[in-house]
Amino acid sequence: MSNQLNKISKFLSYVLRHQPEAIGITLDSDGWIDIDGLIIQANQHGESLTRELIEQVVKTSDKKRFTISDDGLKIRAAQGHSTRQVEVNHAEQVPPEFLYHGTATRFIDSIKKQGLVAGDRHYVHLSADEQTAISVGKRHGKPVVLKIKALLMYQQGFKFYLADNGVWLIKTVPIKFLQFD
Repeated sequence: MSNQLNKISKFLSYVLRHQPEAIGITLDSDGWIDIDGLIIQANQHGESLTRELIEQVVKTSDKKRFTISDDGLKIRAAQGHSTRQVEVNHAEQVPPEFLYHGTATRFIDSIKKQGLVAGDRHYVHLSADEQTAISVGKRHGKPVVLKIKALLMYQQGFKFYLADNGVWLIKTVPIKFLQFD
């Protein structure tokens, strides 16, 4: 991804996931915003945003953080919201037997005490494969991959959701379902 597209991706993450009010926009309860309104507000706040650039970011982002509506009129972050005005309604899914969570070694003591908790986000983010979890963990320091007994959790009543970008979501993962290999 070019520097310009990377900059736009970071800007979109900021306003669609965390601080929409920073440019005077309001997301609906599912996180959607009209693309034309987003462009107008972004440009009034010094960003050079166009529909073509937005579409290019959505198509080329390896993390698939954004979704454009089927009618092409709206955009939202696929997951990872910290703003409380948004609660994306993902469909409940049956997870595979195991899912993975990438973190850094400095968080392990806390996780061993309280399990995985969403913190400022709506959900804990899980990966279907270890390599993705390693990549996520590297962003926070020396990576550690935790193996989650996802299907067992589901069978015991925990609800799993799958975001548009393939990230598995759950409210919490109690310690008893974690493997610290």
